[in-house]
Amino acid sequence: MNRLWRDRRARYGAVVLAAMAFLALAAPLVAPGDPTAQPDVAGTRFVPPLTSDRHGVFHPLGTDRFGRDVWARLAYGARVSLTVSGLAVLVSVAVGAAIGAASGYTAGALSTALLGVTDFALALPRAVLLLLLASLWPPSAALVVVVLGVTGWMPIARLVHGEVRTLSTRPFVEGAVALGARPTRVLWRHILPNALTPIVIAAAFGVGNAITLEAGLSFLGLGVQPPAASWGNMIASGRDTLVNAPWVATAPGIAIALVVVACTLLGDALQDLIAPKGTALHR
Repeated sequence: MNRLWRDRRARYGAVVLAAMAFLALAAPLVAPGDPTAQPDVAGTRFVPPLTSDRHGVFHPLGTDRFGRDVWARLAYGARVSLTVSGLAVLVSVAVGAAIGAASGYTAGALSTALLGVTDFALALPRAVLLLLLASLWPPSAALVVVVLGVTGWMPIARLVHGEVRTLSTRPFVEGAVALGARPTRVLWRHILPNALTPIVIAAAFGVGNAITLEAGLSFLGLGVQPPAASWGNMIASGRDTLVNAPWVATAPGIAIALVVVACTLLGDALQDLIAPKGTALHR
């Protein structure tokens, strides 16, 4: 951990992610008030940042067309965007690790079939698949989690497959087999724990990617639905007011950019620290 903390990329990524997580968890404290409230639309709409409305309420990031406080919506939107993205990555990791481990440690028809399914899914354009799946059911946060999860497991499966195949030839695995350990025990107790490092690195990269995709789906109206706040639908609500009220879309856009860059830098730092020199993990 000390070596990782000495890396400026890791420090920046960890600090930004911790700040965003704190913002999401402490939203009722740092942004009191209802992010969906529209008390006086005519008197509070499009209040500029760092000013107060006619009722004396201070708005650090201004208000949108409905008089809703942008700072409050940004804080509560962080809850939705970070939670949805994190759960989607967990689904991808769980499915990818299971399929990659099964295809890497077994042989014959099962391994061939799992690799075939993985390669077929990788050949499909993810953006098209996302839009197709998201349009089949009513939009919701749960749908975004499932859609992102079932379309993002393939690179992780390939990564785990390679790691499991490599670890299967190591002496400690051969020793466990020689002592009579069952194949499932060898896989779950000896191989997978040693394959966690590349999975963690891939997950760090995946969080940033998932946040961008979640924002894109919400922007298109296929994700989290208004009046609930997410960074994607906040950008969508401010796209028509970029000239007269640019802060409505700029604030969530900057938040997304900061989190994506933080995840990328943290993943790069982890990869340089843990992965063998000259080896690159698939993002």
